[in-house]
Amino acid sequence: MTAFRELTLADAPAAAAIEAVLFAGDSPWSEAAFRSEIGAPYTFYLGAFDGANMLGYAGLAVLGPRDDPEFEVHTIGVAPAQQGRGLGRALMDQMMHTADLLDGPVYLEVRVDNAAAIALYEDFGFFTAGVRKNYYQASGMDAYTMTRPRKSERTAEQ
Repeated sequence: MTAFRELTLADAPAAAAIEAVLFAGDSPWSEAAFRSEIGAPYTFYLGAFDGANMLGYAGLAVLGPRDDPEFEVHTIGVAPAQQGRGLGRALMDQMMHTADLLDGPVYLEVRVDNAAAIALYEDFGFFTAGVRKNYYQASGMDAYTMTRPRKSERTAEQ
């Protein structure tokens, strides 16, 4: 049974191990990078677990003033053997719920060739706002910058 919980510093090695497989050609985050982000006061990192085994992870930064925040998806990844089971969607749902509670817009970058991730983000109300050329340093791949308007703006449009 899959359980979701907030990550602790002790989860950094498992997250880095998944990251190394998923982003091998694009400078994956190290264990130290995960420790830094998980321990930061402005981030929310969560994971999907089967017992002690991490299946996936996601990280959201809370930026700006408390009464008018904005959010940035720092990372999201699901172990290759676990993909296609809805774990990425469940992790995104948790992060977007947090953003909606505080009524802030959300931003992210995604490789232009990652059709599955782009489709997932679009399902959550993101749209492409621009392109960052050579965003992924190791491969030189471009990234789309995607934006999800705050809940009050999405609700007003309906």
